[in-house]
Amino acid sequence: MSDSTNSRAADINGGKDEDEALRIAIALSLGQDPGQTKPVLKTQAKEQNAIDLTQIDDDETASGTDDDATESGSDVDSKDHSTKHSPTDAPSLVTAPRPSSIGAFHTTSSLSSIIGLDRKKMEEERLARLNKRKVSEVETSPRSAAAITRPAQRAKVESASLPERPAKSPQQVLPVVDTSPKVDFPFPRGVVKKTWASGQTRRGDDITIEEVLQKDQLQLAVLSSFVWDEEWLLTKIDITRTKMVLVAFAANEETKQEMRNNVPASRIRFCFPPMNGMGTMHSKLQLLKYDKYMRIVVPTGNFTTHDWGVGGTMENMVFIIDLPKFETAEQRAAQQLTPFGEDLLYFLRAQGLDEKLVGSLLNYNFSETSRYGFVHSIPGSFAKENDWRRIGYCGLGRAITALGLASENPIEFDYVCSSIGAVNMRLLASLYYACQGDPGLKELSSRPTGKVKTKEADDTLAAALKQHIRIYFPSRETVSRSRGGPDGAGTICFQERWWNADTFPQWALRDCKSNREGLVMHSKAIFVRQHGAPGKAFAYVGSANLSESAWGRLVNDRSVKGPKLTCRNWECGILIPVDPGTAGEDAQRSKEPPVTIFNNQVPVPMEVPGTQFAADAKGKKAPWFQNW
Repeated sequence: MSDSTNSRAADINGGKDEDEALRIAIALSLGQDPGQTKPVLKTQAKEQNAIDLTQIDDDETASGTDDDATESGSDVDSKDHSTKHSPTDAPSLVTAPRPSSIGAFHTTSSLSSIIGLDRKKMEEERLARLNKRKVSEVETSPRSAAAITRPAQRAKVESASLPERPAKSPQQVLPVVDTSPKVDFPFPRGVVKKTWASGQTRRGDDITIEEVLQKDQLQLAVLSSFVWDEEWLLTKIDITRTKMVLVAFAANEETKQEMRNNVPASRIRFCFPPMNGMGTMHSKLQLLKYDKYMRIVVPTGNFTTHDWGVGGTMENMVFIIDLPKFETAEQRAAQQLTPFGEDLLYFLRAQGLDEKLVGSLLNYNFSETSRYGFVHSIPGSFAKENDWRRIGYCGLGRAITALGLASENPIEFDYVCSSIGAVNMRLLASLYYACQGDPGLKELSSRPTGKVKTKEADDTLAAALKQHIRIYFPSRETVSRSRGGPDGAGTICFQERWWNADTFPQWALRDCKSNREGLVMHSKAIFVRQHGAPGKAFAYVGSANLSESAWGRLVNDRSVKGPKLTCRNWECGILIPVDPGTAGEDAQRSKEPPVTIFNNQVPVPMEVPGTQFAADAKGKKAPWFQNW
């Protein structure tokens, strides 16, 4: 990393860039050279006559899309994005320094034998599948097929889903013959699950990558990840059936072109989000298209084996919601997009995803997302109010207010994360206030100047907030006793010098122990309970760890004569309000709801309240450190 990049990281984080530290940790844990930045995909299969992945299907691209959007075989790159969309579609950047060199697209072996395509064989297989379907349609009635297949599928994934509307009784069904096809999909109202882990008993609150992707039905997958296991990915997605757009990081144009050249352009495309001189493409968002619906997936883990439970050493969390496809153009035109949908499209356009693909999302019914908030971070500096208010912790506060969850009363704030940066009281206060619905101005307006005043102000803040804030991160002891041991915690990152800094709030850290014995946690989740509001609580589940890189920092900027937010990472997550009706009578009556209020909607993965660490890092209860 260059001196200029290090200095930029230091400006925001007060020390060495934690994202660079995380990248090094992941590389070492995978047995790779941490200095490697270029992808080592060896695939040589190429396709001429490339199919445009933005043309999802005829009826989607024919309605409501930008006729001027490119339809060529070029990648959905983002370099011309700022000129293609209005300021209301994408954020406006104040500064755009040169990008840092952080490699994030890795593989461990050649993929040529996996990804190479035989077009004749593909066509034969397609015809065979078609003939098989025709035979099964004749031989099997819909009722008998449903009786065979649906119960098993629903038993696996339905138990932890959010409350469904009561089904109508048979007496309420009008005797009208409906010839339209019935759409049945698992999560119409949304669900939060833990990821499956090998060796752990399944209790209905977990999900496998196979259950998420539904390989045999998947038509298009837009996948994002900080690091990748491409060989494993291609065992989970049938490339002869499914087209893919991979949202990934590349350090320069040469690397981008190499990545493009190493995959068949008709089946796989890349989107390279602009880094604007900042840190990490850390978002893990997935958009999965099926015949009659689209699945939105927001995991806390990357597209790697250990993050999805292979080996049984690590766990994550994942939010999933299935949106039905409109059947008519009139239904589509009548949709009033929810705030969730607006923020999702804003985020995708900022990433530079092709406008036709983004526009095609409007073919799906977003009405069930009205209960959720989509929270995101974008790298760069933002001075326009319409931008900074919807990004980072400012956007978190805005989304909480929009959902009617803002509160002037104290809150209980429990945050589990897998990486901690150079945290201070100002960041903790900003996040705490955001979870009360503040858009970033409360902490900014009270920010002192000068070292003496800052320390006094921080001490005052700590006295007011320390009984309400708990940050969960594993101890050395917990990692050592886990199934994977220290080798299994290569992506759990914290540096001892940050812990020892005078400005670090050591009192906030608690030992993070999974409720599933032997696992270390890569989850990122915030659980918020409000005082004086019985049964009122919500959770955040997403990619953001505890750092300014992830959540940003708001300052008063003289050059723009107003607030300016600076973030370093691409991040995204979901706000999930708890339905008071599912919380139980005790939780509803309590002035300070217990953490069990989340149980029926968002699984709390760690032991609460956790054991505080010893102030001396050499003590038995010291945090897990990785130092270089």
